Amino acid sequence: MPTVTWDHVHLRSPDPEATAAWLEDILGGEIVRAPGRIDVKLGGANVFIAPVTAGDGVKAPPVTPYQGLDHFGLTVKDIDAVAGEIKAKGVEFTKEPTTIRPGVRICFIRGPQGISIELLERDKKYT
Repeated sequence: MPTVTWDHVHLRSPDPEATAAWLEDILGGEIVRAPGRIDVKLGGANVFIAPVTAGDGVKAPPVTPYQGLDHFGLTVKDIDAVAGEIKAKGVEFTKEPTTIRPGVRICFIRGPQGISIELLERDKKYT
């Protein structure tokens, strides 16, 4: 059995600068610039953002839910405070904060290009 670790998530965007700025402003990511590219450090992971241009063969984003990658999840502390903060910034919630089982609260937000992002808070006494 191979041993694996996370390296990155790769997004495609018609406006990589705006996508990176959203990840920085809304989720506290750190923009990292390199020649010809823009990445974001987010929750300890690398998010690579590639540009999409007309005629490059990249398809439009699907409407959720769909088969394949559904969303990515990020843990937060005090989900209700975080939700209030980002809602004030105009973020669209596709699922408001809710308790799905004892010790786990979640919500879903819509990111750039319709990306579904789950925010969750886990109470350690239930894990």
